[in-house]
Amino acid sequence: MAFPSKGDDEQVLVQRKSNARVLTLNRTKQLNALSFYMVSRLLEIFSEDEKDSDIKLVVVKGNGRAFCAGGDVAAVARDGSKGDWRFGANFFQSEFKLNYLMATYSKPQVSILNGIVMGGGAGVSVHGRFRVVTENTVFAMPETALGLFPDIGSSYFLSRLPGFLGEYAGLTGARLDGAEMLACGLATHFVPSSKLSLLEEALCKVETSDPNAVSAIINKYSEQPFLKEDSVYHRMDVINKCFSKKAVEEILSSLEVEATRKADPWISATIQSLKKASPTSLKIFLRSIRQGRLQGVGQCLVSDYRVVCHILKGHYSKDFFEGCRAILIDKDRNPKWEPSKLELLSDSDVNRYFSKLDDKGWKDLELPKRFNNLPTYAISKL
Repeated sequence: MAFPSKGDDEQVLVQRKSNARVLTLNRTKQLNALSFYMVSRLLEIFSEDEKDSDIKLVVVKGNGRAFCAGGDVAAVARDGSKGDWRFGANFFQSEFKLNYLMATYSKPQVSILNGIVMGGGAGVSVHGRFRVVTENTVFAMPETALGLFPDIGSSYFLSRLPGFLGEYAGLTGARLDGAEMLACGLATHFVPSSKLSLLEEALCKVETSDPNAVSAIINKYSEQPFLKEDSVYHRMDVINKCFSKKAVEEILSSLEVEATRKADPWISATIQSLKKASPTSLKIFLRSIRQGRLQGVGQCLVSDYRVVCHILKGHYSKDFFEGCRAILIDKDRNPKWEPSKLELLSDSDVNRYFSKLDDKGWKDLELPKRFNNLPTYAISKL
């Protein structure tokens, strides 16, 4: 996996269009899931283009019906189940370095999210300055159902969404559409898919890296979408009431109380999503997003790397491998989590995942000092 094989160079299509770099994720059969090669290639290109004064902005998009459905965790799980957890660690290390570079990039990154954007796909887009969604966009962070947790520094941007929407999205893996992403700040613009080719053409003619000038170009093609009647955005009162609780058990209990007050399919589905997810994953993510509110994006990524290495090593729980087996490999969708219940996990059990690994040769994620402006996500809109 670490070395290019036949066809690898087609996984990311690299084009220079006038003053812009256009990068197209191109593993359509895998919904553009990020391979080790793709992450390494993107890291290389972004690093080189930042030094090239002729390139004013970077456009990232996906071929087919997805922008990017996440990292290729099935490959990571296969190697990890054979005892080679360091392959996965190397993958996540490169991915998180790419996320950090995008979050601190000195030139505008315009991510065109026309289709599925999940997990690692959010990592290579939401950290960038401009996130353009369409009527086809579907966003989710479904990791807790896989025995993983929403990583890629999502504790930074999800914790900065309105109210406790970030807790809801990360714990349940709920899907948001383009209009909802715009409303909460995950997206910066909504452009109908029919106008994307015109938008790209206009972006490639830009002669400056000034974000205001780039934003003005995107604004010409933007529209204000309507939130659907059953949008989760109309449930913010219940979300804030329940997902503000201190512990996952309290969140679940609060939702169950709401369910007794009125028959509501949305509340029932939310409860079921939490009950199906890995208890360990749920507790890790709640701890992660709560501390993420007080951290910078670099600190969030360093913390994510510690947690993910503990998960890959599998010395406390093998839920990640069981989740990949049940959802991605055997597809019986019936994972056997261990521990199986939330109450079997103490705070000290969860805290272990956030500690440094006591393993020969292991080091914390090392990120360079960068002083570029970070994207504000929804902060400026609150």
